[in-house]
Parts: sequence; structure tokens; C-alpha cells
Amino acid sequence: MALALAITGCVNGTGGGSDTGKVDSITVLDYYTDEPEHTQWSEMLTTCGKAAGVRVEHTSVPPASLVPRVLRQASSRTLPDLLMLDNADLQQVAQTGALTPLDRYGIDTRGFAAGILSAGTYQGKVYGLAPYASTVALFYNKDMLAEAGVAVPRTWGELKDAAAELTGPGRYGMAVDASATFESSWQFLPFLWSNGGDEKQLDTPQAVQALQLWVDLVKSGSMSKSVLNWTQADVHDQFAARRTAMMINGPWRIPALNEDENLRWGVATVPVPRAGQTPVTPLGGEVWTVPQTASGARQEKAAQVLACLNDSSNMLTLAEQHFTVPSRPAVAARYAERNPSMTVFAESVETTRVRTGELGVRWPKAATGLYTAIQSAVAGEQTPKEALRDAQQIATSD
Repeated sequence: MALALAITGCVNGTGGGSDTGKVDSITVLDYYTDEPEHTQWSEMLTTCGKAAGVRVEHTSVPPASLVPRVLRQASSRTLPDLLMLDNADLQQVAQTGALTPLDRYGIDTRGFAAGILSAGTYQGKVYGLAPYASTVALFYNKDMLAEAGVAVPRTWGELKDAAAELTGPGRYGMAVDASATFESSWQFLPFLWSNGGDEKQLDTPQAVQALQLWVDLVKSGSMSKSVLNWTQADVHDQFAARRTAMMINGPWRIPALNEDENLRWGVATVPVPRAGQTPVTPLGGEVWTVPQTASGARQEKAAQVLACLNDSSNMLTLAEQHFTVPSRPAVAARYAERNPSMTVFAESVETTRVRTGELGVRWPKAATGLYTAIQSAVAGEQTPKEALRDAQQIATSD
């Protein structure tokens, strides 16, 4: 009853369609195909559906298939009633007119972290809300650092020195995802942004310096050249197998790390160029949206479920299930108190930057340019300056 009242208080507007008939069910589409994530989301969607008085028909597709499917459905007017999107994809989908602004339904967007709210905004209108968010940080093996007498690195210089000291037979000091995917661009952004680089111009001296850091780690032997083929999951596996002492990764890796009782690990902010700086990390996570459909009544119900997912109590439940950070700073603070290993991530999310903040729908081209440059420079095929010059051409190509 309390949940139903909360929804009624959050959603009191009118939809965009003309029908007012009874709605028994709504369709929901996301990319949560893995377990237990898929089941956990189905249970939460079912709970929120019951509070809204509808049955939820939940479908999940592989991440790479979601946006192409949505764009096809938008052209054929067969969109689901409630749609989840990676926050970096919202701009592209909203640009097509496929989504409805959430103020149409009276959804309260107050109390969300600024970056998270920005991630769901297109041309001044909020189209999506995220119950939780994530970012990346530096994980380190406590025992390895203690044995080597190495302090947790806070700056790039300290990172290079620590990685060198921690490198030995069968073990590298540091690992990142430098694969030819958007994951690589995502992991590189804290180094680019914290050094004053910008995705609007990829070939600046600041960007070159950031890429040179990764190149130097590989050239010195402190980081394996195999990072060119490692996904974030692979990086985690190397860390869990004690084949690397430090790694850049996200909080979603914590449940697997906790399964090994003998692995003593810690987490710190991503090292910055100079002491005293605050790292700038990218905002990760998914936003929930209400697509434009022929049924205003179904849109209203979808909006009620969306509001329910973003209720403070439910975002806390979801964050604890998925090791992510609640989108409301007040809730995130309570969450960090209960989950100390998430403190770094909770604090970082408040100042994270949205990947589409500068370029909007042109961000994917910049991301492609970045991972292409990373591949070329780390492989030794080009200097960082040459690689980023080509990356800029990719980012600005038609």
C-alpha cells in the first residue's frame, strides 16, 4: 500500500495518447540477460507492476542488439511500453522522437545526482531516470602491496613506480582494458579527463600525455601487451588469479572478488596526474524511459513502474543486489555506510561526467576514435600523438 501511494504521489500527469481503456499488462525491454541479474530485475519489475496494477512482460536481449532493435521498432511503431537504455545511448534514441519526456507524467526528478540527471536529459528535457549508477576505480591486492612495501598509488608517477615494483615472475603490476571496444574508451576516460583532455578535441597534448601513460606501462613491462585483447571481465580474471596486482574496473566485480576468501583486496580512486587533484570518472549505468506509443494509458502505467523503480527504497535494494550506487546522494550515503567497499564508488558518482555531455549523439564516433588510438599506440604501430591525430579524424568524420 505504501508503495502504491508513493507511485501515486510521484506520477499524477497525463500521457500522450488518447485512449483511456483498462491496461492489464505492459511490455518491458532491457539487456539484462545474465543471471542472477535477469531474475532480480524480473522480480523488481513484477513488484512495481503489481503496485501499478499491471502484469509486466519482461524481455531481455544481448546488449549489442538492444539499440538496433529499438531503432527498428521505432520506425515500425512497435516499441515496448518501458525501455531501458545505456545512458550513453539515450541521446541517439531520444533524437529520433521515440521517447516521451517524463514531466508529461508528473514524475519527480528532484534529489538525483546532477550527472545522473544529465545522463537522462536531451535538449533540456528529462527522458530517462536511473535507479543506480556506477563508475571505475583502482582495485589493488593488499597482500602484494604490503609484501613489496608499496603504498596505494594516488598519482600517475606513483602508479608507474608501484606497477614496476609489483611486477615479477608470472605477475604484472597493472592491468586495464585496452581492447578494440567501447569498454577501452570507458576505462581511458578517467586518465583523459583528469589530465584536462576533452573528447571534443582528441589530439591535444593533454590527451597525448594520458595515452603515453598506458604506452609506458606496457613498454616498461609493468602491464601486459595482452591488455589489447582483454575485456573488463578478462582484467578481473587476471586480478583474481593473482597475475596482476592492480586493475581498473567497476564495482560489479565485487561479488566475484568476495567469493575468494583468501583474496585480500582494496579499492581506491583512479590515480591522477598530480597530487591533490580530484579524478574525473565516467558515469555508467542504465536509464529507464517511456517510449512514444499509440496508447496513452499504457504510457501512464509504464511511467508508474518507472517511478517505482526509482523510489528510494527500491534503488537501495537494486544497488545492493548489483553492487552499484543509488542515484540519490542521500541514499548513496546510507548505502556506503552499510557497504564500506562501495565508499569510493559512492563518492565518485557524485562528480562523474556523462559520456555524451559534450558531444551528444556524436559520442560513439569519438569513442571509436579513442579505442582505435589506444590499440595503435599500445601495439607500437603509432606514437600516441599520431594515433590521436587519426582518432580526431574518426571522431569528426561524416
